[in-house]
Amino acid sequence: MSLSFEQMRANVGKLLRGIDRYNPENLATLERYVETQARENAYDLEANLAVLKLYQFNPAYFQTQVTSQILLKALTNLPHTDFTLCKCMIDQTHQEERPIRQILYLGNLLETCHFQSFWTSLEENRELIDGITGFEDSVRKYTQVKVWMNKYGWTENEDGQIFIYNQEESVKPKNIVEKIDFESECSSAWLC
Repeated sequence: MSLSFEQMRANVGKLLRGIDRYNPENLATLERYVETQARENAYDLEANLAVLKLYQFNPAYFQTQVTSQILLKALTNLPHTDFTLCKCMIDQTHQEERPIRQILYLGNLLETCHFQSFWTSLEENRELIDGITGFEDSVRKYTQVKVWMNKYGWTENEDGQIFIYNQEESVKPKNIVEKIDFESECSSAWLC
């Protein structure tokens, strides 16, 4: 019997409380949860970090496919720093393995706003995102925001809030020169 995503999220939430978070016997459940996230277009950073932490503690259990899914799901959450956080939890030797190395390269292209190179590279490696529902849509949303930010000078603060550049922030003084003929003023006014 297959659990709904919400039931699975609740079960995993219970696993992540306390010492059970680091129990390697729970790794199979957490790995299934990562696969469900990919399939259901859902995301749970805390659970994904728990998987990566268990891989650090138990290197023999390391799964390249699951790690790849975690990294791809973290990319869908840009501009948040989830991708960098996940990347830092992966051992250097595993970072050099083929699918992980390619995903890290794609992440670097996105983070440095090399969007055209990103889409070209992704097209050449379509198999990387097989089974990751909503990946392209999430990345498109991120790239569109970044393009607008660059085009209009918008800024982002530490909390991820984007400040839209408005006219009031860029008020430029304008000198208005008006030529007034003294004679025309004198003839029509009582001042002369």
